[in-house]
Amino acid sequence: MNKTPKNYTRFLPLIFALLLISGIVLGFLLERNMSSSAFPSVLPNARGYHKVDDIINFIDHNYVDSVKNNHLETDAIKGMLNDLDPHSMYIPADEYNEINDPLLGSFEGIGVSFRIEKDTIMVVEAIPGGPSEKVGIMAGDRIVKVNDTLVAGVGITNNQVIHKLKGPKGTKVKVSIFRRGVPKLINFTITRGIIPMYSLDIAYMVNKHLGYIKLNKFSATTYEEFDKAVKKLQSEGMTDLILDLRGNPGGYLNAAINVADEFLTKGKLIVYTKGLHRPKTYAFATSKGRLKHTDVGVLIDEGTASAAEIVTGALQDNDRGVIIGRRSFGKGLVQEQVRMPDGSALRLTVARYYTPTGRCIQKPYKKDDFQQYYMEAYHRQTDGELISKDSIHFNDSLKYVTPKGKVVYGGGGIMPDIFIPIQIDTVHTYYNVLANKGLIYQFAFDYTDAHRAQLRKYKNFESFDKGFHMSNAEFEKLVAYAAEKGIHESPAKVKISQKKISILFKAYVGRNILNEKGFYPIYHQIDHMFKRAVQIMDKRYEKSEKK
Repeated sequence: MNKTPKNYTRFLPLIFALLLISGIVLGFLLERNMSSSAFPSVLPNARGYHKVDDIINFIDHNYVDSVKNNHLETDAIKGMLNDLDPHSMYIPADEYNEINDPLLGSFEGIGVSFRIEKDTIMVVEAIPGGPSEKVGIMAGDRIVKVNDTLVAGVGITNNQVIHKLKGPKGTKVKVSIFRRGVPKLINFTITRGIIPMYSLDIAYMVNKHLGYIKLNKFSATTYEEFDKAVKKLQSEGMTDLILDLRGNPGGYLNAAINVADEFLTKGKLIVYTKGLHRPKTYAFATSKGRLKHTDVGVLIDEGTASAAEIVTGALQDNDRGVIIGRRSFGKGLVQEQVRMPDGSALRLTVARYYTPTGRCIQKPYKKDDFQQYYMEAYHRQTDGELISKDSIHFNDSLKYVTPKGKVVYGGGGIMPDIFIPIQIDTVHTYYNVLANKGLIYQFAFDYTDAHRAQLRKYKNFESFDKGFHMSNAEFEKLVAYAAEKGIHESPAKVKISQKKISILFKAYVGRNILNEKGFYPIYHQIDHMFKRAVQIMDKRYEKSEKK
């Protein structure tokens, strides 16, 4: 056995030190080599340097586990936008049509509205003139198979249904339908087509002088729908109008400008926009003004936003008509959308819009807390704003004055001229519980489904309104249905709510068979804000008649 030289131990510390230094140097050189091979050897500010792309590529080639580049890109883009404002957004390619179709005013598909009921696709309506109605599909039909694939009882979602039924114009889809009274499935082959989507829910005459129009959004077809409705109502004697923009989230700026233009005389300012990289742009009223002599009451609430606020602000700042309701949402930012080569899109805020008096009604937001921005509607409720006008406080520095001396404020939505609080109903407590839990809606849906053959005799609203009423027997069935769901109340309180429940039930059945024109004229009988608006407009009409 060889023996280690005695003096070897004296050199061990030096040997260990040299090895440690060599490892550090080697590691440094290795790290530098890896870095230089992974990233371009250019300065950070040099042309051609793309930090985000380089980091994603480095992760892709060096991360310990596999990654999906498209997920990293999406997260990176969303992270950047989260540092901007609440309305700049990235739209993935697979969500593009779903998000944009409503604003385009049409989509390509088979033409049905549906809901998933008991794990089955139930046709609520075959859109008139659409591909499904043409081949014979009817409201109440259940879609059991799509292209021979079972879609009933498999936990299908709304988005999955949409992806299966929508598709390019001219393509075909096979559906197998279950219909009550028919023993076997019925097969249909449907050629997809262009399906209209309407932004005008209803237009009808409330009384001899007062018309009513409800817009649910501002899309590419809104002005044409609005203009057609106005002509119809004017032919029926309309001299005054209620324009209902409650819950309207907005949409296209030009659609809002065109609608506002109808109420204003030539040369009146409607809105202007400006941004750091966008010049100040003005929109003025033209000479068309079909409604410039029509008194108008605009209904707004906390869900009225963006383009709907442009119309409201244009009328209020030009002293046209009267704004009725509760403070609007407060979105004063303008987005432009850019389509990417992969089918995705970017909506970027490029400007702010200003009402004619110069106020920006965008409500405040914190860049690191967009959740609180969207929760502000909840805070309005807890702070008492929806009940009391006195709980709303505006900054005097954001005070503006209209040409006729009316004081208006910027900095957070549009305050109505006449405030209508949420109605606190302590009498119809049984109705409130059933309505809020959706039990009246569900009971009406089930009733319609079971009695569809009888209900088909009602071809229009007039015959339905005159001939259909909730019987006492059906009301008792609803009470029993509610009890099965755990809702119990004294007979006295049930009786107090019977009339109001019957009206809402009838309105839901009317919607199920006649769409919105079968719903709103009935629902308005219990719509507190609508009833107040009618009173206000009738008084204004009577006052003008005496002059």
